[in-house]
Amino acid sequence: MLRFRAFRTVQWLMERLPRRLAYALAIVIARFAWLFARRARRTLEGNLRAALPDASAQELRLISWNNFRNHSKAYADLMRLPSARVEDLRPLLHVEGVEHLETARSYGRGVLVVSAHMGSWEVAAAIWSATIAPVSLFAEELEPRELYEWYRVTRARLGISVLPLNRTGLKQVVRALESEEMVVTAIDRDLLGSGILIDFFGRPAHIPEGPAAIALRKGTPILPVCVYRLPDDSYQAVGYPPIVAEPTGDRERDVRQVMQKLVAHLEEIIRAHPDQWHMPHRVWEGSNYAREATLKVTS
Repeated sequence: MLRFRAFRTVQWLMERLPRRLAYALAIVIARFAWLFARRARRTLEGNLRAALPDASAQELRLISWNNFRNHSKAYADLMRLPSARVEDLRPLLHVEGVEHLETARSYGRGVLVVSAHMGSWEVAAAIWSATIAPVSLFAEELEPRELYEWYRVTRARLGISVLPLNRTGLKQVVRALESEEMVVTAIDRDLLGSGILIDFFGRPAHIPEGPAAIALRKGTPILPVCVYRLPDDSYQAVGYPPIVAEPTGDRERDVRQVMQKLVAHLEEIIRAHPDQWHMPHRVWEGSNYAREATLKVTS
């Protein structure tokens, strides 16, 4: 409850500040977090080292700081949503690859939008929900429960359904897709511990197989998408050609092939925008994060 009350105090302030000042406060918070949340920073830098093995010490340090800064701004965006209006948010979103979304929707089986933990997804999802089709976020259940309920109610106000990352939520995902809705999920972290080993930045990582399994069973196209922040604090959403799974009768092989295609997209967008890959959590079990985050000295 202490954590939730602290969150609500900051949220109350963020919601009432002008956007520019809210971001200024977010940067101050990011600076403290970057300096004192050493375990999270070490884990993030270990992940970034895997994605950017040739980065110098100075480059990795700058990317890490900008990552904390962008992550804090994304939280500011979320905290401001209770009083946000879609018509005010719409000019902030630039979209590339709309034709790929339309192609995916033309199948009439819903769309599985798959990405990584990056950018301000709530802003994009709110605009899509108001202008294209209903959107559901398939996301983890946060603790304490009061925090999860705040997230759920805030997103619902903007037309975004939150589906819990469990068996019940999975059934709701299937129903949403059958209603030709869009379901958004991130697959760069295996929260349930049930993923399969896929080569991710050159080393095996457990990646959730749910999107591939659903696509193979229901014929739902998968749309790789990334959303990232631009220097002027507007947002860029980029859609890629949809992946349409074609079963061959070998389920394990089919799932692995689809997941490897998805992971290739993740690697592409993370390499392009490492300062926006908000992943201060372990991705590769057994990795020595303390050693791998050690800054490389270059000549």
